[in-house]
Parts: sequence; structure tokens; C-alpha cells
Amino acid sequence: MPKHDLVIIGAGPGGYVAALRAAQLGLDVACIEKEAALGGTCLRVGCIPSKALLESSDLYWEAKTRFADHGVVLKSVEIDLARMQRRKGEIVASLTQGVAGLFKKNKVTRYEGSGKLLRAGAVSVATAAGEVLLESKHVILATGSLSAPLAGVELDLDRVGTSTEALAWDAVPGHLVVIGAGVIGLELGSVWARLGAKVTVLEYQDRILPGMDSEIAREAQRSFEKQGLTFQLKSRVVAAKASKKGATVTVEGSEGLACDRVLLAVGRVPNTSGLGLEAAGVALDKRGTVIVDAHFATSVPGVFAIGDLIRGPMLAHKAEEEGIACVERIVTGHGHVNYDAIPNVVYTAPEIASVGRSEEELKAASIPYRKGAFPFLANGRARALGHTEGRVKILAHKETDRVLGVHILGPRAGDLIAECAAAIEFGASSEDIARTCHAHPTLSEVVKEAALAVDGRALHI
Repeated sequence: MPKHDLVIIGAGPGGYVAALRAAQLGLDVACIEKEAALGGTCLRVGCIPSKALLESSDLYWEAKTRFADHGVVLKSVEIDLARMQRRKGEIVASLTQGVAGLFKKNKVTRYEGSGKLLRAGAVSVATAAGEVLLESKHVILATGSLSAPLAGVELDLDRVGTSTEALAWDAVPGHLVVIGAGVIGLELGSVWARLGAKVTVLEYQDRILPGMDSEIAREAQRSFEKQGLTFQLKSRVVAAKASKKGATVTVEGSEGLACDRVLLAVGRVPNTSGLGLEAAGVALDKRGTVIVDAHFATSVPGVFAIGDLIRGPMLAHKAEEEGIACVERIVTGHGHVNYDAIPNVVYTAPEIASVGRSEEELKAASIPYRKGAFPFLANGRARALGHTEGRVKILAHKETDRVLGVHILGPRAGDLIAECAAAIEFGASSEDIARTCHAHPTLSEVVKEAALAVDGRALHI
């Protein structure tokens, strides 16, 4: 029976980063992954391929709608969807090979197959050549998540599918119905809307982007509607079924909505199937989430869990931070993740990014706060780019001025939020951000002005 210091089941962002950090700290590490390509859902059929298509579709949209404003006149603009998909595949292949290279460089042993926890310190791997039994003092579960099902929605993985299928379509659907107005639904809905599809988004709640700041979400919805997306809120989908020519989606109280394709995007659920957790004694909650303590330890000694398997937002970077903290805790006795400083980004156009508390959360917790906001419309760099929609909104404690939350709708929001996450991580005040020199002309000046606005002294409005 091969022995390792640490066995990790799953080579997604949490798992492979944990493996690399453990190797840096001197452990003999093994990582089990059933897919031939490393990187998990995020790299293979999630974050990376979706961003590739978002970027390509955005360039097409810009060429059609905005290039003329810059004096760039094109006689015609056409889509080569096959080339677009090939580019996406090339990016994914390069990055998965990169992870494999990092494993080799750091001497991480890779097992290709399905991992199963037998008991504390023992894991089996079902490989093509047969079962391999591994012994390890420590085991980290990092198998990520799967698309959440919805009662009445019959997936045929063609006409009615999940994000995995929507990333690989070889033709632009005439009419796409998206079930769910969360991050995945809006990103992929945007891709196909830009490429020419009619997109209808159905959402059970009375707003888009549940969980994000409602003020920013309302403004984002108006922007998406200008781009041609149609929203039907407070719509409970009771059925969706493929037909020979397309699909039909039924909303409670309404007749069936005919379309060409359906994207089910109502969230994700922990991927615990086949891991043998219950038999091994690992405790799960009612949602199937693995129960862990503050240091990622499960109910079985020596077995830990991170990422989408445990509580908290299902974000790749959250899984990475947890993987690092978990390994460092195992080796050094210290490891911590500040969940108040985990950013969240929606890569639509305009982008949406947030970190910390929303205004609704502060009100619910009776935390006194002040807020400052500044529009991109008043920023020179945004005007030069031709992207002036949205604003930065900063929430700071009324008494201490400590930054509690930042919410951004606008160009490069996903990059701008990093400064704000650092501010929250180090307990900065809005005054600290306001007093920091920001280069001119840059979009980051909108963050500075929003910080100034907390104290009512924004300069350029």
C-alpha cells in the first residue's frame, strides 16, 4: 500500500493549490483526480472557458456597437463560432498542462481515477488498471460541486442543459431561456445575447443576483436590459423539456414558453457522490455540505474538507485560500481565511464586483454605517474607454470609519475590487483609501472618489 503524508481527492483550484503548498512545506503529497486534465470544473468547464467566451463575445459586440465611436469603421463583422470555441479549448488545454507541469516540478504524485475515503488514513483509487489503496495520515476532500437540479426540468444535455453544455454549443440559439439570474446565468446569457440570441432570464426571486447588494443589482439589470436581455422575475419554473425542434419551459401560472435551448443555472451543490463519506463517518448537513470546524477538520480524525464541499460561497479563490490555510494548519499549526475579505465578481459587461457586507446585511445586523458612491461617468479614463456605466459604492462604519463593504458596477470591476479586499483585510478606513494617491487617469480614481464621498467630500462631482 503506497504511503503519503497527505492525500488530496480532487485537483480543482482548492485541491491542486493545496497540493502545491503542501509540497512547498516538505510533505509527500498525492492528488487524486478522475478527469485526465487537471484543474477541476473551474479550469476545464467553468471559470476559464466561460471567461474566454465572454471576452470573445464582448469583442464582437464592441466591434458591432462601439468601434465606430472610436473612429474604427468596419464594413462588416461576422462570427466564426468554431474558431471562438477552438480558442477557448486552446486556453484550457494550455492551463491544464500547466497544472500538470507544476505537479511534476513540485513532485506531487498524481493518481488518475475516482477517490474514495475508506476510513481515517485510508483512501482507495479506482483507476483504469484496477484499485489502488493509499495510506496517509492526512486526507483533504476537495471534489468541488455540480450544477444543482430543479424539479420538473428534464436535462437531455443538449436542448436542455447546464453551463457545461452552454459553453460548447456549435451554433447560436435563436431563443435561449436561462433559468436563474445568478452569476452563471447572467454570464452565459450575456455571451449568447452578444452573439445574436434572444435571451429570456427566468428568476424565482424578485431580483437578479440574489445575495449581492440590491442597489447595484437593480442598476445592473437596467444595463442588461439595454443589451437586449429580458427578465421575468418572481417566476417559478415547474417544467422544462426538450422536443425535436427545441424546448419548452413552463412557469407556474403561465403557458409553456417555446425556445431553442434552455440553460439551467440555479446554483450548485456539493459533489460528494461516490466519496464514501457516510460509511467512513464523515458528517454532512441537510444540504449535503460537509460539516467542518474552524480549521476544516471533519468528524473523522485526519480528514479535512475545503471549497465547494463546505459552507460559504462557491468560489474558486475561496477554495484556494482554504486549501492553503488547511495545509498550513496541518504543517505549522496556523492557518486562517478571512471570509469578510473574499471578493465576488460577475464578468458581464459592465462587470460587477463586491467584497464585505452589503447594505442590506448591515441594516439587518443594525450596524451603523455611512456610504459614499461615485459614478464612472465622471471619470476621465472611463470616458476615454467609452465605458461609463455604473459606480463604486463604499460602506464604512459610522463611528470607526472602518471599511465594511465595497460594491462596484462598471469597467474592470473585477480588478478594482482587489484594492478594496486588501483594505478590508488590513482593517483600513475609508479615509485610508481616500488619502492614498491613485494614478491619473485610471479607473481606480473612482474608488478614491467613492471613499472621499463617504465623508461628503468627493472632488469631481
